[in-house]
Amino acid sequence: MSNIIIQGIKYDDKSSYQKGPALAPQLIREALHSGSMNYFAEDGTTIETGQIMDKGDFEIAAYFDIEEITKTHLNEHSKILTLGGDHSITFPIVKALHEKYPVLDILHIDAHADLYDHYEGDPYSHACPFARIMENGFAVRLVQVGIRTLNTHQAKQAKKFGVEIHPMNNLELSSIQKFKNPLYISLDIDGFDPAFAPGVSHHEPGGLSSRQVIDLIQNIDAEVVGADIVEYNPNRDFQKMTAFLAAKMMKEILAKML
Repeated sequence: MSNIIIQGIKYDDKSSYQKGPALAPQLIREALHSGSMNYFAEDGTTIETGQIMDKGDFEIAAYFDIEEITKTHLNEHSKILTLGGDHSITFPIVKALHEKYPVLDILHIDAHADLYDHYEGDPYSHACPFARIMENGFAVRLVQVGIRTLNTHQAKQAKKFGVEIHPMNNLELSSIQKFKNPLYISLDIDGFDPAFAPGVSHHEPGGLSSRQVIDLIQNIDAEVVGADIVEYNPNRDFQKMTAFLAAKMMKEILAKML
């Protein structure tokens, strides 16, 4: 039996600025399987193994269908990597994980804190998932890395929920402590500087390099029980650069999960 499954969630209904991330899962897979790269992570772990099963992509009719799909996969297997999709998908996924992992830490890599109480009238917007996660007690610790858009409201929200923010203007990756509990990684592709990831809806200069994020993930000292890669927008990509970056990150995260 495989102990990691991959699910693609084709959903961007809650994107606030531009649509496109619903197209991403298939293109990330195409990059991974294109023959341009092999199936080995940098530590020598291969993801070409019976321990990983790809369940394909899912069309989403209603938002909380994402929770039900994830629950179904959790009942079959122990860990899940999700290809999104906009960042709103993280809340129903973590909601589903809560039954199995009631004490969960989250590492969130992003340009944005996504802590709005509601955004454009929608409490489930892609700008809100971590507010919903924290107010429901679905994570005991939330560590955010790469943030460079924190406004007054989200700063208040971060204080309210006890969020640990490592902003880009004062970043020391080595200062991120070990995680005591099972860990979920949420990787928003716009956490990278646009020079590395042009294929995102929200270009926010001054971001992380691909090397910084790879090093961060490789050095995590925790059991990674779930992860998502979100907010890749193929409509804004350049020669599939961002698709290949997402595929690279997919390999590194799967290797860490294994």
